[in-house]
Parts: sequence; C-alpha cells; structure tokens
Amino acid sequence: MIKVVASIVGGLITWIIVATIGNLLFRVAWPGYAEAEIATMFTLAMMVARLLLGALSSLCAGFTGAWITKGNGTATKILGIVVTAMFVPVHYLLWDKFPIWYHAIFLASLFPLTLLGAKLLRRRNGTMQTLRD
Repeated sequence: MIKVVASIVGGLITWIIVATIGNLLFRVAWPGYAEAEIATMFTLAMMVARLLLGALSSLCAGFTGAWITKGNGTATKILGIVVTAMFVPVHYLLWDKFPIWYHAIFLASLFPLTLLGAKLLRRRNGTMQTLRD
C-alpha cells in the first residue's frame, strides 16, 4: 500500500516538474509566449505545444509511477484518475479561455497517456530482461 501511495505522489510530482520545466522553457525560448500566457491569448501553435507538453508530462508521470511500484497497473490507473480529476476543475475555471477542442484533447489524453507511460516502462524492462538473458 505504501508503494501505491508513493507511486501516485511520485507520478503527480513528476507531472508537475515536467510541465513546469517545459513551460519555463517556452517562456524563455518562445518570443511572445510569456505575454500570451499572462493574457491567456495563445496562438494555435502555442496551444498545440501546451498539449504536447501535457502529453509528455502524463507519459513521464505514468513511467515514474510504474517504476516506483515495479509495474503495478492498479497504481497507474489510480494515478491516471487522480491526474484527470485534478485538472477537471482547473479546466472548468478556464473554460472560456480556450476552445472546446483544447479542453477535450487535454482532458481526454491524461488517463490513457499516463497508462502508456507505465507501459513504456514495462516494455523497457522487458527489453532489458531479454538483453540480460
């Protein structure tokens, strides 16, 4: 049970760290991004980049959660549910700031991409096991 809780907490922390670092890089490297972020007036390219960053964050969260529990699928599913549940109220508050397709893609991708991140760990470990044999 402790590993399951650690997996969920570790996955959430990973999601936040990856998203924060990516967002900071956007601000530094992308002219106009910081101003668009303050006004919540993103271009299409910026919204797509934010969706891709969310996807990467979810993959990393799932990978980390699975790594902590050594591939416990139940823990990863709970992590995916928690991540999704955390963002539903956030996107409800931002509903008028983004087009509906943005909200739909972001929210619909959280759970499956978290599971995919865990699957990537299992695939990596399976490949590593084969290489050791």
